[in-house]
Amino acid sequence: MDKRSVEKKLYNLKNVIFCTLTFFLLGTLTELYLINHYTEIFQIIPIVCITFSIFSFVVLIFKVSRSTVKLFKFSLFTTSLIGLLGVFFHLNSNYEFEKEMKPSSDSWGLFVESLSGALPALAPLNLVVLSMVGYSYILILKQNQ
Repeated sequence: MDKRSVEKKLYNLKNVIFCTLTFFLLGTLTELYLINHYTEIFQIIPIVCITFSIFSFVVLIFKVSRSTVKLFKFSLFTTSLIGLLGVFFHLNSNYEFEKEMKPSSDSWGLFVESLSGALPALAPLNLVVLSMVGYSYILILKQNQ
């Protein structure tokens, strides 16, 4: 492959990842808003993290520098941590609910039931995937330089 075809493929991949990340960020933020994921103080945390990621992504689009890449990486890292913490909160809430409903059940049974409880237990992992897409965008930027 010649250099021009490789650059064209990277450019196309960069555009695909750019669009994916843009829709991912805006879609997740919109979804959290539409399901009223802001009624308690802890529920606002992912909204703030995603908003911060959108801000740092916009800054990165207009000025690619070492500091803007670090800012974007930091926002992605915090977003993924919040996603993992969200899984814990969702599972814990579901577990406590199942424990009240079925006090005689064993711990494993309660855990399995909490995976399919009222709160979507694994939905916050969406933020981890979002962060991975963001890191992919950074890798493409580095390859283009």
